[in-house]
This record gives sequence, structure tokens and C-alpha cells, in this order.
Amino acid sequence: MSQKIYCTASFKPKPGKEDAVFKALQALEPNAHREDACLLYTVTRHISNPFAEGQSYPIVFHEVWANRAAFEAHCQRNEIREFFASHLEAEDGDIEDANVCVYTDEPVNFDAPDI
Repeated sequence: MSQKIYCTASFKPKPGKEDAVFKALQALEPNAHREDACLLYTVTRHISNPFAEGQSYPIVFHEVWANRAAFEAHCQRNEIREFFASHLEAEDGDIEDANVCVYTDEPVNFDAPDI
């Protein structure tokens, strides 16, 4: 049975703040990579491509965690909580909106063996 958690965190910077938000998110990467259960933690920018013309917020974090507990522990770290408090929740923050979702690759009603 897979216990991995996949997180997609999309960010909409305030006008003119895209570079500042991207750099602030990049600054979170080194410490997240130090977490044993962090399998992937990469911030990306939206680019134009004729084969993928969908709509998205301009900055997206792709995360893969070994399990739910590890993801939830990561979210409770001071560095992560302070990022959201200062950049999104604060009136003078650089982020207009964010959308953070988690996913599993576990099929519904998967017949996982007990080990």
C-alpha cells in the first residue's frame, strides 16, 4: 500500500511580486530537503507552451512526502507557518491567493495486504 502524499501548492502573486514570491518559495527548499520523508520539493514557474495551454497560477510547488504524518509535520514547521503568515495572510504580503491540495496515488477500495 502506498502511503505517499502528493501536494500541489499554487500561488498567485500580487501584481509585480512574482519574482519576490518565487525567491521566497525557493528559500524554503533547502530545509525541506533536509526532512527525511521529503521525496520531492520543487518550486516551478508557469511557462507558455502550445502543447499545454491550460490556465494556472504562475507559481506552483510540487511536493511528494513519504506519508501523511510527514507532510503534516512539515506544515507545522515554524519556517512554513511564518511563510504563509507573512506572505499570504498579512495584508502587506506579496501573495494574493494560494491553493494548496494533497493527493494520494492509492486507488479507491484498493485491496492492500496487511504486512
